[in-house]
Amino acid sequence: MDKQSSKLSGMSAVAAAVSILVALVIGFVVWKFVLGAAGNFDAEGHPKNGNILGMMYKGGFIVPILLCILITIITFSIERLMTIMRASGSGNSADFVRKIKSMLAGNQLEEAITECDKQQGSLANVVRAGVGKLKNIQSDGNMDKETKVAAIQKELEEATSLELPMLSKNMVIISTCATIATLFGLIGTVIGMIRSFAALSNAGAPDTTALATGISEALINTAFGIISSVLGIIMYNVFSSKIDSLTYSMDEAGFSIVQSVSAHK
Repeated sequence: MDKQSSKLSGMSAVAAAVSILVALVIGFVVWKFVLGAAGNFDAEGHPKNGNILGMMYKGGFIVPILLCILITIITFSIERLMTIMRASGSGNSADFVRKIKSMLAGNQLEEAITECDKQQGSLANVVRAGVGKLKNIQSDGNMDKETKVAAIQKELEEATSLELPMLSKNMVIISTCATIATLFGLIGTVIGMIRSFAALSNAGAPDTTALATGISEALINTAFGIISSVLGIIMYNVFSSKIDSLTYSMDEAGFSIVQSVSAHK
């Protein structure tokens, strides 16, 4: 089991790395051939008046990196959304936990297992493992109550430990992208301001073209960095809240199962 989990973790890391690399390639292609399309610029190579794509292209080489970060956040946000929705199962988690608690109170173990099969998802997997273990040991007269409780708790802990890594996988990527997006935006801003001041420092009349390019680079990169960072922070907090809610439901259902063992004569 450990070797299999380690192998799956390695494959997941490779898939994440490939996804980021593909996002970088897409970011460069969009910057070079979409933002940098000839139709976005006039004869002198300046962005046409009001052409946002041309202005974005003038953000410089940092723009493909920021596009990569934005695409990465969107990609892994979609992946996390699908995973968490699948882990939540069908129906409402709170209603499911209430049904399980009611069935356990009435010692309806078969009905509880059937309800888990209907619900599916990570929460149902954990509950089913606990209820299944409860069903197996409930009729064992050779085990005292404390031993049964310990066996149930161990089964619940093992089932939970298998589900939680799937829920939190790739969350660190979203968090990291949300952090570095602002930093890369600031790098682009600094580079743009350096070019602007270099244009102003020329003897005689300032190079207005270089000045405008530097200011454009500074502002575009700042905007890109902020947008990517805000999106990453929002998605990370949304998913963290969902994961905490699922974890709480697992704990609540597990406590109910243990209580049913304690109350059983």
